[in-house]
Amino acid sequence: MQSIRIASLLCAGLLAGCSQVEGFGASGAGGSAGASAEAGAEAQSPARAAPPTGAASAEAFDTTSEEERAAAAAPGSAGDSALGTVVVSLGAPAEPGFWLETPLVDAVTPGRVELADGTSAQVELRPAPEGSGSRLSLPAMRLLGVALTDLPEVTVYTRAEGA
Repeated sequence: MQSIRIASLLCAGLLAGCSQVEGFGASGAGGSAGASAEAGAEAQSPARAAPPTGAASAEAFDTTSEEERAAAAAPGSAGDSALGTVVVSLGAPAEPGFWLETPLVDAVTPGRVELADGTSAQVELRPAPEGSGSRLSLPAMRLLGVALTDLPEVTVYTRAEGA
């Protein structure tokens, strides 16, 4: 009887942990806060192609067009406002577009991330729960020339009005 209780507790703990893994289960990562942020981001983002089934490389997962990459590579403007510096990890590779999920913003807004060497990428800033890390899209990591397994430090900016 004791072993059944222990096994039940272990299973419950494992299932609870699975809800924190991106794409595992119905809630995805972040539960309802993450879902509402994603819904807001999808409502304001243009439709983008999902990676092909069976994608296995960064190139296959990156469905951005040459035009989108050129627009994201555009330099920032003098009126951009720095929000802070964060360490970023790779976000969901199957989620297309140039974006950063970060607790530095409360709503989806246009912005930019910049490495210490001045390399930058225009991104959509998406809210993330307070206390969580910041996650950068695969296309943005590639545009910055950062290895997908690196944890680079970036300065996050909101875009100037009218930019």
